[in-house]
Amino acid sequence: MINFDAENCRQLEASMRREWLETNGLGGFASATVSGMNTRRYHGLLVAATRPPTERAVLLSKLEETLVLGDRRFELGTNKYPHHTIHPQGYLLQSNFRLDPFPVFTFRAGDFELEKSVLMLHGENTTIIRYRLLGETDAQATLEVRPLIAFRNYHWLGHETHELFHPPEVEDGQVRLRRHDNFGGTLYLAHNGRYVAGEAGWYKNFEYAEEQARGFDFQEDLFNPCQLMFELKGGETCDIIASTQRHEAAEASSLEERERQRRRDVIEVARDRDDYTRQLCAAADQFVVSRGRELHSVIAGYHWFTDWGRDTMISLTGVALSLRRFDTAREILLAFASHLDGGLIPNRFPDSDEEPEYNTVDGTLWYVHAIGEYLRRTNDLQFVGENFYVLLKQIVESHERGTRYNIRADADGLLRAGHPGVQLTWMDAKVGDYVVTPRTGKPVEIQALWHNALRTVEEIARRLEDVQTALRCGLLAERARVSFNELFWNSEANCLFDYIDDAGVPNADVRPNQIFAVSLPHALLSGERARRVVETIERELLTPHGLRSLSPSHPAYRGRYEGGPYERDTAYHQGTVWGWLIGPFISAYLKVNERSPASLINARLWTLPFRLHLSEAGLGQVSEIFDGDSPHTPRGCVAQAWSVAELLRCELEELG
Repeated sequence: MINFDAENCRQLEASMRREWLETNGLGGFASATVSGMNTRRYHGLLVAATRPPTERAVLLSKLEETLVLGDRRFELGTNKYPHHTIHPQGYLLQSNFRLDPFPVFTFRAGDFELEKSVLMLHGENTTIIRYRLLGETDAQATLEVRPLIAFRNYHWLGHETHELFHPPEVEDGQVRLRRHDNFGGTLYLAHNGRYVAGEAGWYKNFEYAEEQARGFDFQEDLFNPCQLMFELKGGETCDIIASTQRHEAAEASSLEERERQRRRDVIEVARDRDDYTRQLCAAADQFVVSRGRELHSVIAGYHWFTDWGRDTMISLTGVALSLRRFDTAREILLAFASHLDGGLIPNRFPDSDEEPEYNTVDGTLWYVHAIGEYLRRTNDLQFVGENFYVLLKQIVESHERGTRYNIRADADGLLRAGHPGVQLTWMDAKVGDYVVTPRTGKPVEIQALWHNALRTVEEIARRLEDVQTALRCGLLAERARVSFNELFWNSEANCLFDYIDDAGVPNADVRPNQIFAVSLPHALLSGERARRVVETIERELLTPHGLRSLSPSHPAYRGRYEGGPYERDTAYHQGTVWGWLIGPFISAYLKVNERSPASLINARLWTLPFRLHLSEAGLGQVSEIFDGDSPHTPRGCVAQAWSVAELLRCELEELG
């Protein structure tokens, strides 16, 4: 589905902005660009999750390859150095790039074509790199491969340090690499090369263009411990297996076929669908990761996010339930159940030994929604009753009487939340002590989620014949519904207020948060009011790649997400488009239009730009955000779980 010819590969500005991603189900990954150039600190051929799914370390940054044909040398790598120096310029030799299903690069050198593939094994911190001469030929060539290693936390950058590494430990078909302080453990390079040669040394001053554009440090030195020498013959494969565990190069073919079969199984649920839907299935699989020995979680986005409670629960329907991966859904729900505290699930699991963070008001309400969606699709009342019902009652009770960060139900039945200097909703940007979108008080989407949670627990309680809990939740939900419709309707704008502050003053900013009052299963709005909300959002916020976070008519609107950290963080929810919001918008739109044929046609049209987007940033993936202004340039993470999840949910459930 994703294939670039020589002309596209050799346009450096474009090819260095298209990024491929391989993941391993542990939180680790391999990633770089079509050009072969690393443009982020997060790029690397083996970024290992040393404590799955966190504590990631860039072990193998890249391989520098030289193909030798007689007395001619062809450098295949591409790097950026100071003063806009590109060296070497291997991208000019590229004749093709494709996902098949993993990245495959083709180079033309003289009269020969060399193919290079990169894949990651599921369940291991292992990357396999394979080379072969294409076509029927008796020609022979030499391939020189120089590993460039980093052995650093994936958020950091490394610089030349005297005696940082042990000398490489070399034996037949195997090289072992370690730091003196053992950070990152051992990197094994299994290979079927002829011999290992070369003296160790540093390659200095690599420049990472994306880091520079984002206002961060962007120069790095990488260590070359040795050189692997291969004899290439037509029809034969040269293999390197980079791993934190020992492999033999002879395993490469069988390991590749095992991984191919696993990926075929992943998209089997969409075997009768089009390429776009199957690609979304493959993309969704990249976010599901192990947490502990038996449970799972969801990485919020690549390259820098870990697993966040809010993102996981919003994503769960698309990445698991819509794909009928019910075992995975159960394991994700159980993983977060074990960390419920004070009626809240964690907002974020830190990338270290620190305690989970609970600074979220919506994450737990999305958790209740996810349990309800699991029950709706499986009818597995026994599992829900045995594992979650006590927790669900604790969640309601904790929110009713009050929990962390002043989260509590007021006398009017609506949920109030807020704490000085703390962001609790999904619009959580903060720069130092400056809270960009405070929304303290009663945010509109929190009321929608609270009402939906109460109705969900009410329904489960009735099915479990807990009449008292069902009645209490029903009364709370009805009180919230009545109060909401009295307080939140903005008659002048024909839509909902975004939040009501602690003084009772409504905020009339037109934001997408009000869509959840219509889109959730137990909606707060119906009839004409629901229709007006959808019409307002369509008019003010809808773009080809999702919903803007603020109307362009607002004086604080920011149409471009660019610059340093301050500029980007202050634009994050002030007009930036969020791809995941296309899902609830389509659900709400179809609901108010009673799924008429015309509404289904419109909804399908709104997803068409994402089909093209799969080839423009994170290949086969969907970006986190886009500029509010045309041409809506993709920004942020090149692969975001809830962006993929909501498109997949719509494709399989709303539009199918």
